Amino acid sequence: MVTIVPTPKEARRFCDELRFFLGSDASAVNYFPPYNLLPYQFLASDSETAAERIRILYNLVVNQSPQVIVTTIDADYDGVAGEYTLGYGIDQESAIFISQEMNGQPKYPCETHYYRMMNKVVARCTHQGYTFVEFEGESTGEHDPKDEWVQNEWWIKASRAVSVGGPATGFDFPPHVVHVKSTYGTAHREKVNGTLLLRDSPWDPLASKLPMREQVSAHLWWPIFLGREISLAGPLDPDGFLPFADTISGSRWPGVNGAPAPAEADPAAAA
Repeated sequence: MVTIVPTPKEARRFCDELRFFLGSDASAVNYFPPYNLLPYQFLASDSETAAERIRILYNLVVNQSPQVIVTTIDADYDGVAGEYTLGYGIDQESAIFISQEMNGQPKYPCETHYYRMMNKVVARCTHQGYTFVEFEGESTGEHDPKDEWVQNEWWIKASRAVSVGGPATGFDFPPHVVHVKSTYGTAHREKVNGTLLLRDSPWDPLASKLPMREQVSAHLWWPIFLGREISLAGPLDPDGFLPFADTISGSRWPGVNGAPAPAEADPAAAA
């Protein structure tokens, strides 16, 4: 059995939990560490990582012993670890469409509310009448600033083929990965103790499709923008991508004609 989890930290924790419940069979649980290298990259990898991978594969192929394999898959493109952006909900209409057209940035219209009174901080986002995310907490004051850091994001730029009376069957501009590399410093940073709440919404299905496992931390952050580079990183397979081209609003959530699938849009219809 192979189980894939988001991060190495969660993978190791999941292995520990499985070993606890399996008791005498705990040795069957193995964490299969990733190389974080693409096959065509001739770079040195950690020898301990290589040895552990070989040991697990040997037990599977040669000894044919029952195994529970826990591993992760990083959001890499061309060997660069980054974040695959599902959507930016903003209330600045002028920035939405030009960002989508030029760079494939998945922005969509959303009502954003934020206010602060003394140390109290409240924020929420509403889209198509659904408030799908809320946060409320209190600032504990200035926190240690982050060191200068680099964020890599992956967007997708594509233009489906002109069509009448049915779904598009191809692309006028085939899908390409867009690499966004941003460098930040910190002008000011405050730690906030509070609670993040995700609510069900067919238009923004965070609660159902990306449920929160744990709340790690929250901060108010005033960034220093040190630089940004946006470039086409490479093409995607048009046929393989086409089933995922129809999305909800301007996000990357799969949809039908720009809206949620009918059963998701009307929960009563699925009952």
